[in-house]
Amino acid sequence: MAGLAIDQKSDLPPVAPILLDASLKDADDNAVRRQLAKRLADVICIPSSQLTPQERHMAGDVLVELLRSADADIRESVAKRLVMLNEAPRTILVILAKDEIRIARYVLEESRSLSDSDLIQISRKVSGAHRAVIAKRRHISDSVVDALVEFLEEDVVEALLKNRNAHFSETAIQRILTVSRNHQPYVELLVKRDELRPSHGLTMFWWASTANRKKILHRFAVTRSVLQESCSDLFPKAAADGWSDAGVRKALQFIERRQRNRAAIERSEFEGLEAAIDAAEIHGLTRKLTEEISYMAGVKPATGAQILTDKGGEAIAILCKAPGLKREYIEKLWRALKRPVHDMDGTMHPSLERVMETYNVISTDKAQTVLRYWNWSLTASLNADVLRYIKNGVIPREEEFGAAAITAALVFSHRG
Repeated sequence: MAGLAIDQKSDLPPVAPILLDASLKDADDNAVRRQLAKRLADVICIPSSQLTPQERHMAGDVLVELLRSADADIRESVAKRLVMLNEAPRTILVILAKDEIRIARYVLEESRSLSDSDLIQISRKVSGAHRAVIAKRRHISDSVVDALVEFLEEDVVEALLKNRNAHFSETAIQRILTVSRNHQPYVELLVKRDELRPSHGLTMFWWASTANRKKILHRFAVTRSVLQESCSDLFPKAAADGWSDAGVRKALQFIERRQRNRAAIERSEFEGLEAAIDAAEIHGLTRKLTEEISYMAGVKPATGAQILTDKGGEAIAILCKAPGLKREYIEKLWRALKRPVHDMDGTMHPSLERVMETYNVISTDKAQTVLRYWNWSLTASLNADVLRYIKNGVIPREEEFGAAAITAALVFSHRG
């Protein structure tokens, strides 16, 4: 046995190595990866009573690294699995939320684990399609809305305005209001928002469509009875001081009941407001007559000019109703402006008929509220700085110049 040697050579043919098909190998690897991703997601989803936060985060860290090189189907399955988990690691959710839209959609629509800061960060690093999904979430804070509105994407802004659970800050409303001058769908949606203030609505009136103007007047043309009752004793006091305080004078002019300016009527060469309009019908509406009509109607010439050049004409109905002018004076002003009074068949022209309808449906006291608000908002802050902003087409900041300055800039710089 000791002399027995083993021959290293053999007469048997050599055995060929087994070669695996590459596609099968990839499929096996992907199957393992898919299973591992599922197991890690399962661990993350274990209730907190059965899993420590440390172990959950460790599983999350491993899953994050796995997802970086995983295919879209695996990433999508993980997104579906984790989306309803309140304790899902935010790192994974943020990564998935920035993924391609078919994957990100699950997280952006449903995940309650994403904080406002997460959503703000995500919204600034993704596509418009992603932001449109965020805009439809069940609850959106005003800070997230601010971030989404920055991009002024029409579908995103419209989705936000339609979302009753989205909360708008003054900044967001003001930004949308500004661009609504050239995008009527925003006007229609803004009118329905609870956050819209009278300053917004009555400013937006100037570029709103006929239908939207009706909605604005219905919502914001209100009486001032409470204001008038609470401030009634201040009028004689201010008069006794000779109206020396300009701020008090402007505020009380907005509140007072009497619309026609008696002092202006006494100074005028015309017997009254009606006589000035009669003259305008005959001679045309000159600059001097516009100023006379404005002053006697209780508004500044800048406000009067804005009203009388209003393309829609509904503002003219307000100008006539507030100081108690009869219906016939609308037609007189219409003629003075050289606008068509009758149609081809002799009936009242549709545009004039629409203005007459506005006159009929609004009460005198509500018309006075609208007219006085326009006069206050369009002229109360017209100083040199605001005029410079208007000339440059820039909207001043409300905290620096006030709401009236913004209204004046938006209206007088609008080129509709």
